[in-house]
Amino acid sequence: MRNGKEQDLTSVLFLVFVVCVITLSGLVEAGAQSTTVTILYNNVSGRTDCITDWGFGCLVKGKEKTLLFDTGEDGSILLHNMKCMNVDPGSIDAVILSHIHSDHAGGLAEFLKHNNDVLVYVPVSFPVHLKRAIRESGATVEEISNPKQLCKNVYTTGEMGQGIREQALIVETPEGVAIITGCAHPGVVNIVKRAHEQHNDDVYLITGGFHLSSMSRGEIENIISRLQELGVRKVAPSHCTGARARDLFRNAWGENFLEGGVGAIIELPD
Repeated sequence: MRNGKEQDLTSVLFLVFVVCVITLSGLVEAGAQSTTVTILYNNVSGRTDCITDWGFGCLVKGKEKTLLFDTGEDGSILLHNMKCMNVDPGSIDAVILSHIHSDHAGGLAEFLKHNNDVLVYVPVSFPVHLKRAIRESGATVEEISNPKQLCKNVYTTGEMGQGIREQALIVETPEGVAIITGCAHPGVVNIVKRAHEQHNDDVYLITGGFHLSSMSRGEIENIISRLQELGVRKVAPSHCTGARARDLFRNAWGENFLEGGVGAIIELPD
């Protein structure tokens, strides 16, 4: 009789344990922070309280570190838009600069006056005097040549291109990789191919500047076809993509076209 009661008690305790584990798991999942890409700087308009200006910069939040990808042209505009979006400069752990152009790197000096306790990833081809200036501000510089993991689930493509050297950011999600480009000088198709080869995964999203504003309709349509062949699921083109190209992308992707103007918040799958 005693053994039977002990078995019943053991069964009840085990059931209570299982219920507690399920409940706690639900609470953790409910309280987990989603991964977001917040557009802080863009010449494509969006939120009316943010300043629209030529350039690009965005915040990637919800992974192991909070990352600022590009800083736009004007640091005061970047900081204004951060304030509008309730982004504390001090919360940023690292800065990734896609390439040397001032509309992507020009806001860095002003940002570092508000937070120099960051690691700044720059393409190895950056001029020596600029890398020295970043170090003299108190920040740490890491030069990027090859593909590299920056933190859990976040990677750089490594430096790409033969003329203007550029790196793009890759964020792993359960539904494929999200790719963030600065200007895509090496070619948006080449960047998607590089990300696909590095991660052997589907492409959930590509956002940022696609550098198509000077291309003809036929050239843009060819790029759209190639991206569709590569299985790109969602797109959010902005910055140097050009209005005509954005319209063509909107028509091609339909409901999977996302607005990427300043102030936009793109939520990634978790």
